[in-house]
Amino acid sequence: MTPALSVENFRKTYGNFVAVDDLSFHVNQGDIYGFLGPNGAGKSTTIRALLGLIQPTSGQVKIFGQSLATDRAGAMRRIGSIVEKPDFYKNLSGRKNLELFSWLSKVRDARHRIDRMLELVGLSQRDRDAVKGYSHGMKQRLGLAQALLHDPDLIILDEPTTGLDPQGIVDLRKLLLQLQAEGKTIFLSSHILSEIELIATRMVIINKGRAIVEGTVAELLSREDLVVSFSFLSTPLSNNPPDDFPWIGRIQQRSSDHWILSLSDDEIPRVNEWLVGRGMAVTAIQSRRRLEDLFVRLTMEEGTMKGGKSR
Repeated sequence: MTPALSVENFRKTYGNFVAVDDLSFHVNQGDIYGFLGPNGAGKSTTIRALLGLIQPTSGQVKIFGQSLATDRAGAMRRIGSIVEKPDFYKNLSGRKNLELFSWLSKVRDARHRIDRMLELVGLSQRDRDAVKGYSHGMKQRLGLAQALLHDPDLIILDEPTTGLDPQGIVDLRKLLLQLQAEGKTIFLSSHILSEIELIATRMVIINKGRAIVEGTVAELLSREDLVVSFSFLSTPLSNNPPDDFPWIGRIQQRSSDHWILSLSDDEIPRVNEWLVGRGMAVTAIQSRRRLEDLFVRLTMEEGTMKGGKSR
């Protein structure tokens, strides 16, 4: 099946400054694809190129197999996007803003689409209110309704959780999973790594304008040590780990009844054996791998090898 989105050897320079350098990745149809990188990694430049707002210095972007450079208008009909903060006519209602957008974009069956999108994002009860009275989260939801109005196949979201409260983030997660179930492809740039970990099918991490790793979340996390929590009854030893504890440098957090360490799979029973052998009553062991640890390790390693910044 043709990828929904392909970025092939994309390079963007501004004079002598290299913003993105030979970046390649592809997004399969039906993916929720995470696009990750630290500030200055080149994410914003790449997203602007995906939307045809800037031209690559070299390389190309393809939307469902069609080059963006040769058919931008056709590609845009298949893309919906939220980039940065959605902007609306503040004195108009949410519904009026969508009606205006649908008229400008020649959306077919506009009234039905507006009704459905307002219901989908949870704004049906506030659609007649002026946007100036909307909370930030409501404006984000209205922006998503606008992005979906013309029934795009590919949805590009740049930091859609910015300013949302925890419930808003949960609601957005459910909505994105629903859109995926309806056959949409979602390209998601976010700093909230826990959300990417929960919903992404595949992802790429970039830094200094280049891809570091790409793959499924499970594939990438399999490379990382486990974060392991040991719970035990409080003892003098648990308060002060001895210097001869072989994994003392791997302790990330500790209290009198709880230690958290970074360990490989085969080290867990060895640590447990050491603790029990010193008279510590271990009551529970929990382990997981975290995207945050992988992200920090890879971007720090990459940062020590290269200098400079990307936009």
